[in-house]
Amino acid sequence: MTSTEPTSVWRTRRETAADRGAVHAVNAAAFERADEADLVDALRADQEAWLPDLSYVAEAPDGTVAAYALITRCHVDAGEAAALAPVAVRPEHQRSGAGSAVVRAVLEAARARGERLVLVLGHPGYYPRFGFVPASEYGIRPGFDVPSEHLMALVLDGSSVVAPGTIRYPAAFGV
Repeated sequence: MTSTEPTSVWRTRRETAADRGAVHAVNAAAFERADEADLVDALRADQEAWLPDLSYVAEAPDGTVAAYALITRCHVDAGEAAALAPVAVRPEHQRSGAGSAVVRAVLEAARARGERLVLVLGHPGYYPRFGFVPASEYGIRPGFDVPSEHLMALVLDGSSVVAPGTIRYPAAFGV
């Protein structure tokens, strides 16, 4: 059953240590397997990739974790960038605004901490609402086989100049 709660009910905030079990559960439920939940755990252990202030949750009105979004460090050639992944919403809260709320919150946190470029490998019908465009427009490409429209970029500082290159994800992504 899909929730019909309005977007305004979603309180977003940084993940805390007390949220780890709920974050794992949200990712496992959203993707119907443990791969993304295990990915988050592996990224937490990667000191070069983990950005603790860019791990966000959206709470349902009852205080439970309904959605999750994570931004970690990645690289485009030798330059630093950030990767948005995973984004997960508990099935009962999908299509209710929880995912959009948590993505907007983590992107704003990334902007506030001075991140310049965020990349996402995701659905080309979903991420443009946040300002993402095909990464190929900046000359950024994946180092693995994926349709180019699925790799998208968002420049947070409004600059039109982005160094082109190949994205390199943290090892935990396995690509």
